[in-house]
Amino acid sequence: MKFSAGVTMWMCGVFALVCLGFALSGFSALGGLVDEAERDLSRGYAWFWMFLFAVAFVFGVLSWLIKKGKLGPIE
Repeated sequence: MKFSAGVTMWMCGVFALVCLGFALSGFSALGGLVDEAERDLSRGYAWFWMFLFAVAFVFGVLSWLIKKGKLGPIE
C-alpha cells in the first residue's frame, strides 16, 4: 500500500493528537492517585504515550518536508 506524503502528514498529525490526549489524561490522573505503585504505573503509561506522540510528530514533520520537496526532488 502506498500513501502520499500529504496523507501521511495528516495521519501522523491525527495520531499525534490522539497520543497527546492519552498522555495528558495519564499525567492529569497522577494527582488523584494515593498508592505509589499505581502512580508509577500511570506515569509510565503517560510517558509511553508521550513517546508515541514524539514519534508521530517527527514522522509528520518528515512527511511535510518530503511534501514540500525539502528532502529531495519531487518526482
